[in-house]
Amino acid sequence: MDTLSCFKAYDIRGRLGEELNEDIAWRIGRAFGEYLNPKSIVLGGDVRLSSESLKMALARGLQDAGVDVLDIGVSGTEEIYFATTHLKVDGGIEVTASHNPMDYNGMKLVRRDSRPISGDTGLRDIQRLAERNNFLPADGLKRGCYEKISLIDQYIDHLFSYIDVDNITPLKLVINSGNGAAGPIIDAIEARFSELNVPLTLIKVHHTPDGTFPNGIPNPLLPECRSDTSNAVIEHRADMGIAFDGDFDRCFLFDEKGQFIEGYYIVGLLAAAFLEKNPGSKIIHDPRLSWNTIDIVTKGGGTPIMSKTGHAFIKERMREEDAIYGGEMSAHHYFRDFAYCDSGMIPWLLVTELLCTSGQTLSELVQDRMAAWPASGEINSKLANPKESIDLVYQHFAPLAQEIDHTDGISMSFENWRFNLRSSNTEPVVRLNVESRGDELLMKEKTAKIMKLLSS
Repeated sequence: MDTLSCFKAYDIRGRLGEELNEDIAWRIGRAFGEYLNPKSIVLGGDVRLSSESLKMALARGLQDAGVDVLDIGVSGTEEIYFATTHLKVDGGIEVTASHNPMDYNGMKLVRRDSRPISGDTGLRDIQRLAERNNFLPADGLKRGCYEKISLIDQYIDHLFSYIDVDNITPLKLVINSGNGAAGPIIDAIEARFSELNVPLTLIKVHHTPDGTFPNGIPNPLLPECRSDTSNAVIEHRADMGIAFDGDFDRCFLFDEKGQFIEGYYIVGLLAAAFLEKNPGSKIIHDPRLSWNTIDIVTKGGGTPIMSKTGHAFIKERMREEDAIYGGEMSAHHYFRDFAYCDSGMIPWLLVTELLCTSGQTLSELVQDRMAAWPASGEINSKLANPKESIDLVYQHFAPLAQEIDHTDGISMSFENWRFNLRSSNTEPVVRLNVESRGDELLMKEKTAKIMKLLSS
C-alpha cells in the first residue's frame, strides 16, 4: 500500500510528480466518491499550469465512483464554497496550492454546506482509501456525468449583499491580483460597479491570470511580496491597496500611504462594523493576537470567543456559536452568511464602504488601535528542535505569567504584555506573536528576549 504524503492536517498539498500527479488525483477523486457517496459535487481550480490536468483526473475519479461533476473552471477557493452551498450539492473540491512554490499543487475539500473535510473530519479516511487503491471496478457503477457551469453572476450578487452601494463615494483603489485567480472576479466586480454607477476607480496590478507567476508567487503575508502594491498606492495616490494570494481566500490591505496594515487590526475593524449593524453578536478570534479584538468586541456589546488557529477549527466554532464574523490575524476572514467560510473578496468591499461612511482614511481608522495594542506581527523561525525551544521559553516565563492558555501552542499573559508561541500545522516552523498594552518598546523588548531564547 502506498503512503501518500500529500495529505496534510487541513488539506492536500504536495510536490508535483512523486507526491501529487494525475494518478494520485484520480485516486483521490475515487476515494472521495467512495467515502462521501455524493450524488454531485463541484470542482474548480486555480491558475497553476498543473491545475487543469489534475482537476480533470480528479473529475474522472469522481465520475468512475458514480458522482456527477459540475466544473466551475478557473476559480478561487471561496467560489467552491459559494457554489457548494448555493447549488446545495454534496461537496466541492478546489485544486490549488495557494501560496506554495511553483512545483507544488494541492486540493481543498468540503462536504455539503461547505463544511471542511480535514484531518479529523474525513480527510484521513479518504487518504486510507486512496492509499489502498482497491476500488470496485468502474464498470460495476453507473458513471457520473460531467458538466461545465458558471456561477459568477450569482456569486457577485452575493458579494454585493454585504454592502450598500449607495454609501460608496469616489475612491481610487489599487488591486493586486498577483497573476492569480482573483483577476476575473475583480473584472466582474468592476463591471457591476459600473452598471450601478458606483464612483470607484480600480487600478489593477499583476492582473492577468498567469500560471507561470512572472512576478513571483503571490503571498503578501511575506514582507518581500508587498512592494508592488505599496508602490502603486503611492504612485497613483490611491485611497487603499488590496492584494490577494493565489486562490484569493486571503486579502491584505494597505493604507493611503502604501503602508501594510497587519491583518490583526483589520479583524478589529470588521468586528466593530458587524457589531454596529448586529448588536450583541458573537465574534470568533484566534489566540495569536487577541487583546485588541477582545477590547473592541467587549466595548461594542458583543461576545469575543477564542478558537484554535486554522480554518477548520474557526469554521466549526463559528457554527457552534452561530457567530456573525470570525477573523484570524493571517488575513482569513469568516462570515456567517457565507456558509461560515472564509472570503478574500468580502473584507475589502466592507472596508471600502467603511472608508466612505466614516469619512476617515484607513490609516486614521487603525492608528489609535495600533498605538493602543502594538504587536510584533508573526515571526517565523525554523528550529532544529522546536519542542525543546518552546519548552525553554515556557520554563523561563511560566513562573511570572498571570495567565497561561494551551488552546493553541502556549499563550502567556502578563500585566502589560502577552505572547503566543506555536508550531505551525502546515510548515516546519515555530510562529511567535507578541503584543502589549500601549507600550511598543516593551513589546519589542519582550519579542527580542523570546527570539534569543528560541535561537539558543
